[in-house]
Amino acid sequence: MSEQKSSIVGRAWSRWMSVPLWLQILIGMLLGIVTGVGVGEQAIALKPIGTLFVNTIKMLIVPLVFCSLIVGVTSMQDTAKMGRIGFKSFLFYLGTTSIAITLGLAVGHFMQPGSGLGMEADLNLSAVKEVPSVMETLINIVPTNPIAALASGQILQVIVFAVALGIALVLIGEHGKPAIKVFESLAEAMYKLTDMIMKLAPYGVFGLMAWVAGEYGVDMLMPLIKVIIAVYVGCFIHVAGFYSLVLSVFARLNPVQFFKGISNALAVAYTTSSSAGSLPASMKCASESLGINKKISSFVLPLGTTINMDGTALYQGVTALFVAQAFGIDLTWVDYITIILTATLASIGTAGVPGAGLVMLTLVLTTVGLPLEGVALIAGIDRVLDMARTVVNVSGDLVATTVIAKSEGELNVDHYNADMQQSVLIAEQLSVQDGEAVNRGELGGAERV
Repeated sequence: MSEQKSSIVGRAWSRWMSVPLWLQILIGMLLGIVTGVGVGEQAIALKPIGTLFVNTIKMLIVPLVFCSLIVGVTSMQDTAKMGRIGFKSFLFYLGTTSIAITLGLAVGHFMQPGSGLGMEADLNLSAVKEVPSVMETLINIVPTNPIAALASGQILQVIVFAVALGIALVLIGEHGKPAIKVFESLAEAMYKLTDMIMKLAPYGVFGLMAWVAGEYGVDMLMPLIKVIIAVYVGCFIHVAGFYSLVLSVFARLNPVQFFKGISNALAVAYTTSSSAGSLPASMKCASESLGINKKISSFVLPLGTTINMDGTALYQGVTALFVAQAFGIDLTWVDYITIILTATLASIGTAGVPGAGLVMLTLVLTTVGLPLEGVALIAGIDRVLDMARTVVNVSGDLVATTVIAKSEGELNVDHYNADMQQSVLIAEQLSVQDGEAVNRGELGGAERV
């Protein structure tokens, strides 16, 4: 009897493991929501499962960013090409961020999420964080102690040090090749570790969604449901409309194929609410599903995690108008322009971690003279909003990487257009070919397409 049960369990497990990862994550998400709504606040007991998954992802971030950036920089022996890609990335991210904040203001203007609330400025501000000045942000870009930056997870400082070290390794020529090979090996190990950890995603997503659904029940969300709907509508328009247009016009690629390819990364982004935490999944999707050369994705994606905040900027637009409407304050066109410029510039260096949007919102509200009490009001539903805006941030990172890779001739179009199963097979074949080439000394570990 026990053998029969073991056989049934074994077959069920084999069938479950044969299900595509994106579908496993979706099932985990739906089961988590149902469980959270069903058991209510008791679902907090499942939070450690999600926390453990998030911690494993955080474990990857610093070494993955550091190693992959060095490999990405050193694989581009042409320093002019490296500068060109960096310039394209910076312009793309700033441009899309300014469009996102404009869209957020438009959605907030037409949907009027805060109208009729008639609130007064008497809420608790104890949770509001101090916003660093622009000069302080610029000064803090360069680490005084790179080891401390690595240990404390200061991603922007890690990026600056990794890029500088990568450039130095290229400039010293033959003397830098042994170190480059070490970083290539470490990067490959991090890619494999990412693949292993992503297999835990369905269970981590289940725990996180059960906790969120139990903690933020429908009753708590109802008073602020209009602002939630407004942010989600804006995010959907930006992703499905604007990003699809960018892919179709500038890269001549099928947007549907793109979104199929990044579904795993978006599922992780939605449940973890962390752009940085989604980076391992994004890098995996870029190489395995979209056919992007790793020397592009390992450079552009970490950069986007730091400076691309399209979703956060869109959220700033909607919530700034929500606060103005809730407190009965009329904004002028000058205020609108100020919000656009402030949110766009403030996105540079904003950490891609949960809750960073509240710090930016404080800056935006202060700039145009809106009550900071609005931050405390939004904080109650920030987690729900954070999930949507992180999806936009991660989507924007991958769109930028795809467009730039296509413009540089570093995107395998046949790989991109293949279905998901074929994409995995192609990626595995290329990985084997690259491994053989590395053993023969013909190819660096980053030269994979």
